[in-house]
Amino acid sequence: MISHDLARALALSGLTWHPAAGDRFSIQAEELEDVVFTVSDVTIEVHTYPDETILRFNGTTEWALDSVSIDQTLWLPSEAQLRTLLGGTFRTLRRLEARRSADTWATAEPQFCVEILLEDHPKEFTDHEPADAYAQALLALITASAGV
Repeated sequence: MISHDLARALALSGLTWHPAAGDRFSIQAEELEDVVFTVSDVTIEVHTYPDETILRFNGTTEWALDSVSIDQTLWLPSEAQLRTLLGGTFRTLRRLEARRSADTWATAEPQFCVEILLEDHPKEFTDHEPADAYAQALLALITASAGV
């Protein structure tokens, strides 16, 4: 799953969320930030009004929450959603074999590399989590398209 830090950076870059069933999110409140919720037609319904979108909690599984404005949430896009947002710039996802140094017995975690075409040049983003590599690539694409 994408890290909260990268999800926050994507939101601050202007990435907007249009909630749909299956989407994951957290609530931006200290006591709830580590809890991941999933939009569902049964448990968490999306209600869109002309001036705002509300996520309404049904049942008792979500404590006493009634509803929350989308402005109070942090979208945690999936790998598939991030890949879709990269669109035609996405080239490949590769698993890089972990290299272990000679002085350690510990096995290093593998890295994942996402390659995109950015301003007509291939650019690679690596992380231990594929979703974070996708998010880094998307953040670079958004930043480049904004001219920052």
